[in-house]
Amino acid sequence: MIKAAFLGLGVMGYPMARHLKANGHEVTVYNRTTAKAEKWVSENGGTFKRTPKEAATGQDIVFACVGNDDDLRQVTIGPDGAFHGVRRGAVFIDHTTASAGIARELHAEAGKRGFDFLDAPVSGGQAGAENGQLTVMVGGDQAPFDRAQPPIMAYAKMCRLLGASGSGQVAKMMNQICIAGVVQGLAEAIHFGKKSAMDIEAVIEVISKGAAQSWQMENRYKTMNVGKFDFGFAVDWMRKDLSIVLDEARANGSKLPLTALVDQFYAEVQALGGKRWDTSSLLARLER
Repeated sequence: MIKAAFLGLGVMGYPMARHLKANGHEVTVYNRTTAKAEKWVSENGGTFKRTPKEAATGQDIVFACVGNDDDLRQVTIGPDGAFHGVRRGAVFIDHTTASAGIARELHAEAGKRGFDFLDAPVSGGQAGAENGQLTVMVGGDQAPFDRAQPPIMAYAKMCRLLGASGSGQVAKMMNQICIAGVVQGLAEAIHFGKKSAMDIEAVIEVISKGAAQSWQMENRYKTMNVGKFDFGFAVDWMRKDLSIVLDEARANGSKLPLTALVDQFYAEVQALGGKRWDTSSLLARLER
């Protein structure tokens, strides 16, 4: 059992921290909105602190799951940031989907301060976090990973070290590239089927048992078919992720024509008022 801090109690962090506590770890939480931290403690026990530095002080492992690079920089090296309180020899695990650049920056900064940093973005969405079934992609060094993996498995079904610092973030970028293409394909198939007067439920029941099967098909086609998008992973967040992907592609010279196109399609969804719609709302721009 470890002493841990969890920074960021959003739709992902809130249940992830809960799983840590339920698995017997001593958990201190921090959230920018203090009321949410107070609510978490009232439901789960543990303690909360009013700054990341206070939450991180004296912990074995510090977890973070915030919004973007700027949020992460603020919660780590900003005034009252966690890095000012993390003890030597501890491990800082970042579950934010952020750039590989900031992962490498914070890995180097942590090393100067005598503790370890792992970039460990997750996949599986809110349902995966709630059910403790996330996939965790990790970049960093082997020794801190070996220490971090057991507590991470409190909320994960898969956790693997994929390479040096930044590798976890690059893996998450690959994950988002795959999702973007699959969701667009599924949206087009449903749109095409409707225009052909097909029974979408019947067709999906058949093709989902063949090579077309995907997580998106299994979990999203029913809501897509009836035009419900008010749940799940928001378009705003997907565009943030794809912006990171496309920036990295420009840096490493890779060609991502489909990803760039789907990013434009998501911009159209935002313009339709779908900033908080689920990513499956790509169908909405086809049916407008």
